[in-house]
Amino acid sequence: MNPAQVVAYLRRLGAEHPAWPTVDALRDLHLRHLRTVPFENLSIHLGEEIVLEEQRLLDKVVGARRGGFCYELNGAFGALLAALGYDVALLAGRVYGEGERLGIPYDHLALRVRTVDGGDWLADVGFGAHSHLPLAFGDRGLQEDPAGTFRIVEARPDAAGVRGGHDKVEAADLDVIRDGSPRYRLEVRPRALGDFVAGAWWHSTSSVSHFTRSLVCSRVTEDGGRITLSGRRYTVTGADGTREERELATDGEVLGVYRERFGIELGEVPTVRDATTRDTGRDRD
Repeated sequence: MNPAQVVAYLRRLGAEHPAWPTVDALRDLHLRHLRTVPFENLSIHLGEEIVLEEQRLLDKVVGARRGGFCYELNGAFGALLAALGYDVALLAGRVYGEGERLGIPYDHLALRVRTVDGGDWLADVGFGAHSHLPLAFGDRGLQEDPAGTFRIVEARPDAAGVRGGHDKVEAADLDVIRDGSPRYRLEVRPRALGDFVAGAWWHSTSSVSHFTRSLVCSRVTEDGGRITLSGRRYTVTGADGTREERELATDGEVLGVYRERFGIELGEVPTVRDATTRDTGRDRD
């Protein structure tokens, strides 16, 4: 990223350029990202190409003021953090689904971020409903967050009897747990952005992927709640967990919510390509 791109990205977040790459600055940027840049899969249903290259991600998130899913959001955010002086590693994850079954390899992209004032942090602005603030990567105890209680623990062996790390504890896979339920499993080996191309392609094209079977656009609100538009269903979730839902009757209403609540200007209402499929209802959405 060049300096002009950094300025434009920070302007998108409504953030000042941090003097140093500290944990406090990371926390501020993380929360601003969740409040400003939506988690959304609209490109899949609008026929837009998803390209995991830094410039293309910046063109979408900053230039077009859109959102994206994990590969796009954490890919772009990781580039910003690196440009600001943070030590950033891309990590591959596998998401827990029904029956706590693990998803495909490269199912998820998250960030391990090292700050100048010490410590490693798990930053993730691309998982939908997740922690509002970075989690301490090396802390194996409970971590309280506005979105719930989290833990990062060494993973048990998977279905193949593998726990990762070639039996070295420091290289073992890690499970990220929210309110007692496992969310995803991380490998600690750093990856390159291009390593995630196959996962992004699968989630964009497979009939098994929940991203191809439903529409979602969601972000954190200023009060710590969340707003979500799934097709025509608009949901407002309060910080206390209360929910209000309503169906939007017209295309104008739908486009208005995208514009006014998510900052996304669309020329048409996105619809799921295969209308016979159904929403899987995973928490990740």
